[in-house]
Amino acid sequence: FQIQRGKTDPTSYKSLGDCFRTIFQREGLLGFYKGILPPVLAETPKRAVKFFTFEQYKKLLGYVSLPPGLAFAVAGLGSGLTEAVVVNPFEVVKVTLQTNQSAFTEQPSSFVQAQQIIKTGGLGSQGLNKGLTATLGRHGVFNMVYFGFYFNVKNILPVNKDPNLEFLRKFGIGLVSGTIASIINIPFDVAKSRIQGPQPVPGEIKYRTCFKTMATVYKEEGFLALYKGLLPKIMRLGPGGAVMLLVYEYVYAWLQDTV
Repeated sequence: FQIQRGKTDPTSYKSLGDCFRTIFQREGLLGFYKGILPPVLAETPKRAVKFFTFEQYKKLLGYVSLPPGLAFAVAGLGSGLTEAVVVNPFEVVKVTLQTNQSAFTEQPSSFVQAQQIIKTGGLGSQGLNKGLTATLGRHGVFNMVYFGFYFNVKNILPVNKDPNLEFLRKFGIGLVSGTIASIINIPFDVAKSRIQGPQPVPGEIKYRTCFKTMATVYKEEGFLALYKGLLPKIMRLGPGGAVMLLVYEYVYAWLQDTV
């Protein structure tokens, strides 16, 4: 959804259902799993960096006289920026694979695709680190809202003595945190997809920098174009965000008690 440039675009999907149907008809069942290897390889170090650096930034901010609520948000921003640096090369490979509309069996592997990107663009802003500024914005804003909202609201709402209800309380806050963070950071996500995805005219770079890309999308396609792909993003990161925070909290508490 994020790379299509209007209803006349050949990659245009009418709805989420139409998108699923078209991909299945054109690319087969495995078309839904294009670019699966880069996220699998990146997910563990990415999440480790997210939560580890959040805790470290939070400790550092303890030396600064910031209100606790603001400290959570700033620590989240720092963790997001750090996470983005780790994940961006994987995102470039993933987006390149997912925007290839050939059948799954006809496209190159993740490693071959990465080699091709490095060969043609190198390791910098035209190659494996293309769209880094947009990725920094995407992860920085997401984590700032995600952690800031979750820990502030969790501290305001009373703790429930029933462990099942307490679990639901935390899950609900995490779900809302992931949803709100997704809504706020999606313009950066759209810019990232445009920069890292195929350009409208082969050989000509139209989408180059983060904010210029946002301005171009807004000017040519309207304000709502900056929110393309919001529904599948919320469906992925709303519950996903809740699960991440719950696993983090319960495992962290268990490690504190036992290790």
